[in-house]
Amino acid sequence: MQYHPMIGGSSSQPDTSKTTKLERYNSYIRRLNSTKLLQASSKLLFRVTLLVALVLIFFFTLNYPPLSGDNHHIHATNNFLSSAFYGNGATWEKQVRHSSTPRRPNGFSVLVTGAVGFVGSHCSLALKKRGDGVLGIDNFNSYYDPSLKRARQKLLKKHEIFTVEGDINDTELLTKLFDIVPFSHILHLAAQAGVRYAMQNPLSYVNSNVAGFVNLLEVAKSADPQPAIVWASSSSVYGLNSEVPFSETDRTDQPASLYAATKKAGEEIAHTYNHIYGLSLTGLRFFTVYGPWGRPDMAYFFFTKDILQSKSINVYVTQEDKEVARDFTYIDDIVKGCVGALDTAEKSTGSGGKKRGAAQLRVYNLGNTSPVTVGKLVRILESLLSAKAKKHVIKMPRNGDVPFTHANVSLAYRDFGYKPTTDLATGLRKFVKWYVSYYGIESRVKKEIDASTNEEA
Repeated sequence: MQYHPMIGGSSSQPDTSKTTKLERYNSYIRRLNSTKLLQASSKLLFRVTLLVALVLIFFFTLNYPPLSGDNHHIHATNNFLSSAFYGNGATWEKQVRHSSTPRRPNGFSVLVTGAVGFVGSHCSLALKKRGDGVLGIDNFNSYYDPSLKRARQKLLKKHEIFTVEGDINDTELLTKLFDIVPFSHILHLAAQAGVRYAMQNPLSYVNSNVAGFVNLLEVAKSADPQPAIVWASSSSVYGLNSEVPFSETDRTDQPASLYAATKKAGEEIAHTYNHIYGLSLTGLRFFTVYGPWGRPDMAYFFFTKDILQSKSINVYVTQEDKEVARDFTYIDDIVKGCVGALDTAEKSTGSGGKKRGAAQLRVYNLGNTSPVTVGKLVRILESLLSAKAKKHVIKMPRNGDVPFTHANVSLAYRDFGYKPTTDLATGLRKFVKWYVSYYGIESRVKKEIDASTNEEA
């Protein structure tokens, strides 16, 4: 018997299409709501994280100095932080004012750029000692060991000299300093130093020695009153000049290195700002400065280190096998020259960026007038260190170094009594005594130095 289903009977399958569509719609709504909730949570989390990050940046900027280095991104970040946060505190402004206030009648208020550098630290201490107000600024770059700069900073702080950590390319920071203090003088010593390093990082020289100088002059020209400016040029501007001794009237249009070219550019820039804006500007051409707290990239410094560590040293000779000689100038003599230049600097004649009359424009050699061969330098160090140098005599590479320097300082003597008094043997003895003390070298060296000092006394 066959089974025949009844048409329209209860045994047919139920219609579930409406139920399925409803479940799909509810699932879609649940997913949509979850997505919206997740997006809202993400936005809230992002905003909270950003707020916390800003608070932390603000806290650490106020309590810790910004890190420095050669990296341009780091410098840009530091400039932003210094402009946005670093100079906004009442305590910071109080330190700036206190450090800049002179303690003697008619004393100067001097902004010293490159204040924790070799020459900058010595000049800052000398000015403070005689009662001038001194404010330092330095970016603590890592061209050489920053710990030495930190040690100099501590020395300055001990004598109540405050150092602002910032870059001379930071216009906002410089402007703020001039808003706080009516500086009477600027001693501009900040620069990218060294001849050979220019072959590795040329842009650092342009950034510091050219752009930085222009930025400083731009701020100074707009100040009211305009400060008188004394700044560091270099003996390297004489370049391939063969006339000796080097005089300020000699040619300086044949630089042998990028460093020299940037310093020569600085002299031309100084002329421009003097002519257009009435800024009083004095350039000082330093000749191979040495002494305690010196720069580790200088030959006398790393010769001392290598001789003590029994390492070989490279002693250069010219392509014609002649000895290389330098007009080594002791730091105390250089400081006297810088202070003399400041004391005789006339006031700028401009106001608010407008020239009111002719202004002073000068350039001077600051040297020792007695060139000494590098070979003799090594022999003096050998005697002071009681150690024989392992010399490796090689030809001078074509990296921009010149074979001979010799300063004629008669112009500086005439105008502010500059007269160097320290010979190389005496100056190196003082340097070595500082070196073994600073680096904690207890050995025959200290005994030899103390003995020679007592004999002189």
